[in-house]
Amino acid sequence: MQVKSIYKQFYQKLIIATSLFLIILSFIFYGYTKSTIFQEIRDSLYSDAELILSVSKNAQVNSKNFNVITHNGINIDIVTLEQMPESPFITFKTKSGTFMQVLFLFDEDKKQYIKIIKNINSSIEMLNKIFNNLLLISLGGLIMVILYAFTVSKTLLKPIIDITKKLSHMDENFLTQINKNNLPIEFHPLANSINSLTMRIETNIRFKKELFIGVAHELKTPLAVMKLKNEVTLMKIRDPQKYQETMRLTVDQIDEMNKMISSILDIGRAEGAQFEKPEEIDLVQYLQRKTNDYRMLSAKKKIILTFFSNVNHHQVYLQSTLLNQIIQNFVQNAIKFTPDDKAIAIRLEKEKDLTKITITDEGKGIDESIDLFAPFKRMGEESGAGLGLFLAKNAADALGAAIFLKNRSDDISGCEASIILPHTRLNKPK
Repeated sequence: MQVKSIYKQFYQKLIIATSLFLIILSFIFYGYTKSTIFQEIRDSLYSDAELILSVSKNAQVNSKNFNVITHNGINIDIVTLEQMPESPFITFKTKSGTFMQVLFLFDEDKKQYIKIIKNINSSIEMLNKIFNNLLLISLGGLIMVILYAFTVSKTLLKPIIDITKKLSHMDENFLTQINKNNLPIEFHPLANSINSLTMRIETNIRFKKELFIGVAHELKTPLAVMKLKNEVTLMKIRDPQKYQETMRLTVDQIDEMNKMISSILDIGRAEGAQFEKPEEIDLVQYLQRKTNDYRMLSAKKKIILTFFSNVNHHQVYLQSTLLNQIIQNFVQNAIKFTPDDKAIAIRLEKEKDLTKITITDEGKGIDESIDLFAPFKRMGEESGAGLGLFLAKNAADALGAAIFLKNRSDDISGCEASIILPHTRLNKPK
């Protein structure tokens, strides 16, 4: 099956629709004109018949002394009919042309009627001229419509063609924003969506580049330390204790590299989770269950972990693996940076158009000038690969959610991590 271009489909449909409109309009106009002319002829013949009847009665004319009149294509006579036709007006054709006949009662007792026959060839010729003129006008209109269709279709498609050309020249090394100043206002939502998408792609590419550079740096450092330590150890014969110290350092560095590799593998698993089919879950019960699971971690530091919700149930459709990636990272960071005997709160707030999940802690807070969602950005002196929040940001993008980190605005020091889930992304997929 050959697929037509939208350009051809548009102008073909416009031409067909307009042509049908012109044809129908022409026939309606012709029919109306014809009925109007014929009606005027009937009214004229009827008025003539009434006038003849009035004159005949005043002059005491009867069928015997009634003179047959033939003048200017009109023939008038008195006829006797046993039964009046259903319609007093008829139109008929002969070799000499087209005629219209009217019957008008002359003498009811004798069943006599005035019969007037008029030659309407001139009216038919006028209608034919009107019809021919309509055909010429319609043909001219059709030509104009064809030209208009080509012009309009090109005008309407020009913004799409421009956007397509712009996109065709983009790649991962050349991403530019679409200028909306030269676009019709109807294309602004499309341009906004494309610009938002290119910004996300650009951010993702930048983060991936930082990730690769960071991975190389993070792996190169322990390898360099191990190499240098081993070279120094092997420079001369040493006590067994020195060799054991070198081996312990090597093992420690390998453990750190394993953590790094595990974090990189988590990125791959998180990207794979983006293609999971959304499932229906009760978000309130889900967070309650997760809170109970995290209490085992918080209990080690005697941290009180609580959960609050402004609704009892909230059915949503989403990839729970991605949501768990975000919540787990936020809660683990909150436990890591919150001192002993403090508190952490998880809150669920269902609003009109969105659902908000907030995790607040009582730690030292964060440096808001640092993009903590970039790879290998660490908070404080705690150990780690610095990829947790990067993974959380990728998971949030896949969910169509927005995540934020900021310091608490109340009198208590600490950090507030929030997840914004729009309801349009939580509805049941169609």
